[in-house]
Amino acid sequence: MTGDEPPVLTRAEGRLGVITLNRPRALNALTHEMVHRIAGALDAWEHDPAVEAVLITGAGERGLCAGGDIRAIHEDARAGGAASAEFWRDEYRLNARIARYPKPYVALMDGIVMGGGVGVSAHGGVRIVTERSRVAMPETGIGFVPDVGGTYLLALAPGGLGTHLALTGTAVGAADAVLCGLADHFVPADRLPELRTALAAAPVDEVLPAFVGEAPPGTLDAFREWADPCYGADTVEEIVDRLLGTGAPAAREAAGTILARSPTALKVTLAALRRVPALGPLEAVLGQEYRVSCAALSSPDLVEGIRAQVVDKDRSPRWTPPTLAEVTDEDVARYFAPLGDRELSLAAKAPQEAPR
Repeated sequence: MTGDEPPVLTRAEGRLGVITLNRPRALNALTHEMVHRIAGALDAWEHDPAVEAVLITGAGERGLCAGGDIRAIHEDARAGGAASAEFWRDEYRLNARIARYPKPYVALMDGIVMGGGVGVSAHGGVRIVTERSRVAMPETGIGFVPDVGGTYLLALAPGGLGTHLALTGTAVGAADAVLCGLADHFVPADRLPELRTALAAAPVDEVLPAFVGEAPPGTLDAFREWADPCYGADTVEEIVDRLLGTGAPAAREAAGTILARSPTALKVTLAALRRVPALGPLEAVLGQEYRVSCAALSSPDLVEGIRAQVVDKDRSPRWTPPTLAEVTDEDVARYFAPLGDRELSLAAKAPQEAPR
C-alpha cells in the first residue's frame, strides 16, 4: 500500500469480484475503514449480475490478515473504548453477512490468518488453505477472548480440538484447519494465481476440482487421544491438571502455554465456548461475543496483554488477577452481562446455497 492507495482494493475480474486487503506492512490488519469498504463491496456486488462470485485475498507475501489493528484497540481501550466497541459492532455484522452471502465467497487463506482475518474468511462458502497457511485465534495471549465468530467455529470442531485452539491460541496448518472446520480445501500456493484466473472465467464448482489437492499431514488428529478427555473437563484448572497428568509431551506443552495466558481470558473463553450450543446460529453467538468484547475493554488484561506483546514487546504480561484460582465466577459472569440498548442484535437468516 502506498500513500495514494486505499486499504482495501476492489475490482471486477471477469465474473469475479475481488477484494484485496491492502496493508501489507501491517500484515493487512483490519481497521474500521476496511470493514466498511468490504461491506460496501459486498453490497454493490450482491445485486450485480456481472459478478457471480466474490474472492478475498491479501496484499503482500506474508498472509491474508493478522487480525484487527490491536495497536489502535490498545490506544482506544486506554481512552475508554468507544471506538473499539463501534468497530466490533460493524466487524461482527460483516462476519454474519459473509456467512449468509448469496453468492459464492472464496477466501484465499494463504499465509497468516488470525483473529479478524479468520472472521473475513472462515465464514465464507469456499475456504482455501495452502502449505503456507497459519490459522489461529490467539486472543487469550493478549488478555482477550476469541471473537469474530471464532467461538462459534471452534465449538463445532471435533472433540476437544476447538477448546485446545481457543485456550492455547495455537496456529495450525492446512490439514488441521480443514480438520477443525476452519477451511475446506487445500490448494498449493503457487497455483493460486492460476486459480484466480480460472475463477474469473468459470463457476466455482467447475473450477475447484482441478486445483484441490491433499494437504501436508497435520498434527491435531494424533492429539485427540489426550485432547478429548483433557479438554472435556469443567474448569480450566482441571483441564491443566489433566494435561499435566497425561504424560504426553504435547499435552504438557499445551498446559504450559495455557498457564502463560491471561487467567481471566481463559476462564471467559471456556465459558463462552460452553454456551455456544445453546445459543444456536452464528448471529446469536456474535451477540454473545460482542458482550464479552465490550466487557474486555474495561479489563486491565487487554491493555496489559497488548502492551506486553505488541507495544513494549517484553513478552512478560502482568495479569490481573495473576492466577486461575483468583478468578471468581463473578469475574467471569461480568463478561456475559446484558448491554441493554447497546446489544448487538443480528437477525438469523436461512443459510444461502453456495458451493464449498
